[in-house]
Amino acid sequence: MVGISAAEALARLVDGNNRFVADLNAGDSESASARRYRLVAEQRPIAIVIGCSDARVPAEIIFDQGLGELFVIRVAGNVIAPSQIGSVEFAAERFGSPLVVVLGHTHCGAVEATLEELARPSEQRSPNLRAIVDRIRPAVETLLETEMRDDAARLMRRAVRANIRASVGHLRHGSQILERLIDAGRLEVVGAEYSLDTGKVEFLDPIGKA
Repeated sequence: MVGISAAEALARLVDGNNRFVADLNAGDSESASARRYRLVAEQRPIAIVIGCSDARVPAEIIFDQGLGELFVIRVAGNVIAPSQIGSVEFAAERFGSPLVVVLGHTHCGAVEATLEELARPSEQRSPNLRAIVDRIRPAVETLLETEMRDDAARLMRRAVRANIRASVGHLRHGSQILERLIDAGRLEVVGAEYSLDTGKVEFLDPIGKA
């Protein structure tokens, strides 16, 4: 089991992202082959990351974490479906990872597609793609009822964050297993946004906010 707290895990991610932005790395002296061999028998990831499938947002790289450090689940739009919840439950219970990060990013194509669908509904969309759009829709559709509907850039920024927060809420309150771990102080779930422009990750919630 992982022997660090959620706050310590978060600090390691913040430090790693700072190194990434500064074009530095941790300089781990352990060889890749030695680490692979050590991890054959077990893994102890310090954090679980649910991120977008976007090729520009690989969690291990932007947090400067090595092999075995992160349990990463990637899906377009960082949406939460039963398979994602089950994956988080598995890692949290099996490995004792104390932190879950829902990692969205600026200029998210899945969020943009959802806004386009709300503005101009299409009958041609694949039912599989529609399933992703339909999971993002509740988090962003109310934004179109505000003055932001006339400011595309502002609307997009707010929609990305609204989608991240919705996914965080689904994890915090959509699983009895995760709720039990959270109530016991063994798990924290936070949202974060990665900037494609700067490489910086901004965490949207402090540790301990449920």
